[in-house]
Amino acid sequence: MSEKKMSAKRVAVVTGSNKGIGYAIVKGLCEKFDGVVYLTARNIERGQEAVKKLNGLGFKPEFHQLDVNDVPSIDKFRDHIKEKYGGIDVLVNNAAIAFKNEDTTPFAVQAEVTVDVNYFGLLRVCKSLFPILKQHARVVNLSSSAGHLFRIPSAELRQKFADPNLTEEKLSTLMRQFVSDAKEGKHYERGWGNSAYVVSKVGVSALTFIQQREIKTPGVVVNAVHPGYVDTDMTSHKGPLTIEQGAAAPLFLALQPVGENEIKGKYVWCDKKIVDWYKEM
Repeated sequence: MSEKKMSAKRVAVVTGSNKGIGYAIVKGLCEKFDGVVYLTARNIERGQEAVKKLNGLGFKPEFHQLDVNDVPSIDKFRDHIKEKYGGIDVLVNNAAIAFKNEDTTPFAVQAEVTVDVNYFGLLRVCKSLFPILKQHARVVNLSSSAGHLFRIPSAELRQKFADPNLTEEKLSTLMRQFVSDAKEGKHYERGWGNSAYVVSKVGVSALTFIQQREIKTPGVVVNAVHPGYVDTDMTSHKGPLTIEQGAAAPLFLALQPVGENEIKGKYVWCDKKIVDWYKEM
């Protein structure tokens, strides 16, 4: 097979997609995306089960193991895609966790684990996969309504997140500061509020804007999206939206055609409208 033949197919990748919104995004891509769709999951068995379920619906996604907390697993996936297809056209960063309200895990541990998966895990994936993004690739970072700037109580902290010259390095330092404040039991008095999930998703939103500013590959579009309050394991099935409804805005951004009116470097709501991240809602 020639090199050219290898990379001729378009490729879409969704992280953490064996269930919930990620699964529905894979399903939607199988329906609407002209190319190969990769369902990825940390757990091989669960990932293969999800693929089987989609096969039963007539869809044929590929499966590959990918753990956002394990750099070798991410790099192995990158090498597989590079060798087989040459690069990626759509990357949906969906993998995330949330501790339940009634969880008795100490807050310091919740802070460290949540930030490590939701923010640093996403960052690890991007560091490995961004170099193989093709021209005009679409990147969708799953944020949340919890990822709006004004979910951070402190005006001083908000100013740091909203700094137009914020770099990835400075942002990562801020995220580590939150974890360190949580370990000291000082997170609340230092203005972070009481939700590790909120801080992790504000980090994801802020990272999105930095990525759009700094991306070198021509035409690549990066957006953050709030998928809505969805009926998933993560919400303890309290959300009113179906996973398909939760996948609608991420799919809209992932499948944006190339053109003058592209939405890029924005924070997009579940109704597909752009929300001003810097202003109180």
